[in-house]
Amino acid sequence: MPPERIGPYVIDEKIGAGGMGTVYRGRHTETGQVAAVKVLPPSLAREDGFVARFSREIDAMRQLTSPHVVRLFDDGEADGTWYYAMEYVDGETLTSRLRREKRLPWREAVEISIQICAALKAAHDAGIIHRDLKPSNLLLGRDGQVKLTDFGVAQVFAAGKLTKTGGIVGTAEFMSPEQARGSRATKKSDLYALGAVLYLMVTGQPPFRGKTALDVIQQHQFRAFDKPSRYVDDLPLWIENIICELLEKDPQKRPPDAYVLSRRFQEGLHRAESGLYVDATDADDGTCDPGAPTMAAEYGSSGPGAATLMRDLVRAEVERSSTRSLPARWLDNTWVLLGLLALLVAGGIAWFSNRTPSGDGTDPPPVVSEGERFLQLAQQYRRMGDVARARRTLTALAALLAYQPEASDLRKRAARMLDDLRDGERRAPGPASLLEATERQVVELLTAGRREEAVSLAAHAAALYEEDPDSAAALERIRERLQADQE
Repeated sequence: MPPERIGPYVIDEKIGAGGMGTVYRGRHTETGQVAAVKVLPPSLAREDGFVARFSREIDAMRQLTSPHVVRLFDDGEADGTWYYAMEYVDGETLTSRLRREKRLPWREAVEISIQICAALKAAHDAGIIHRDLKPSNLLLGRDGQVKLTDFGVAQVFAAGKLTKTGGIVGTAEFMSPEQARGSRATKKSDLYALGAVLYLMVTGQPPFRGKTALDVIQQHQFRAFDKPSRYVDDLPLWIENIICELLEKDPQKRPPDAYVLSRRFQEGLHRAESGLYVDATDADDGTCDPGAPTMAAEYGSSGPGAATLMRDLVRAEVERSSTRSLPARWLDNTWVLLGLLALLVAGGIAWFSNRTPSGDGTDPPPVVSEGERFLQLAQQYRRMGDVARARRTLTALAALLAYQPEASDLRKRAARMLDDLRDGERRAPGPASLLEATERQVVELLTAGRREEAVSLAAHAAALYEEDPDSAAALERIRERLQADQE
């Protein structure tokens, strides 16, 4: 149940929640102004570290004046509850929009990105690095305005340092490589996050995905990502070039600041509307190679002019032709290539003609083959120590195979593995997961009077598990235990 009143605000309803507080829609008792009221949970309100972080969020918002950053109205403490009231945006988050529509048309994604650039410019000009730019922190108003919110982990240059050196701050899917290494974030870290958000808007998926946050963080540091055009046929090349540049591993290779980036977006839209862009398809493996030179790096932010581009293409072709080896020149012949193609087709026909048909015992039936894959996946989960996921996989597999007579042996193997897991759990009672072990440790710390350590442990658990629906019950028990201890 939401509280009836917080400070001078009468509360209407709960509209959101996160690791650092709950947000309600309220109305000022004197002015009637509607506001979004964020409250620090009572279990954290008496802990200096969390109050300092909450205050830092307020300080960051107080310094910002931009139509694309939510406005701070007032803040205070009432009956032991810390709160602040901010502009209420009638609309939805970018997360909600993407969940409903999967991905956005590229023009709309660019227009949203231009407004995000304006918000980042205002923050960076005030000496503030957001450090957690992501779709859930971007509010889309019904009037078309985009507003940046949630400065809970923002880095304010004039403020005291609240996170230890080497700590990782941010959200895995949108975290820059330097943040993933625990290095200090800069304004270019926010630009990297914007690149990841733009990638998500146009493709419907983040640039890197993984089974765990750690896996995603590693990819941000060391892996190349698929070019957006692999998933979007009509994406202009100039947008793809900007995305690849924003997601460079080396911050020095990203655009210099949000203002320059905004100008490039605007110029790109203008040229597209004027028909000045003629996109070409790259003949490559479809991935953005971190460290590879971009068009902007070689020609400046505006790209090459038509005459310059044609001159350089002709020069490159002359140089390439003059330096090619004999086999390369021999292969650059239409009749030779047609002959090789004919040989390849003939060889393929012969191979298929002599191949033993499937179903005679040499190839497993598709049902068995796919079932084997899931069985191996369950075994991998078990070796990794993720017994809960192995158990879920085996239970589902056994249920599906019960209706497949040709896979009876595989079903029996899955059932035996499931029995082994259950026997192992009965022989070795105790917490089945890291979160359950943490829950027990929090209780032990509170019992020993070490509340500060318990609160810190609970906060770290929330950072790892708050987006996992299977962990919601355990996290809620931890919060209730902290609150009961405080009372």
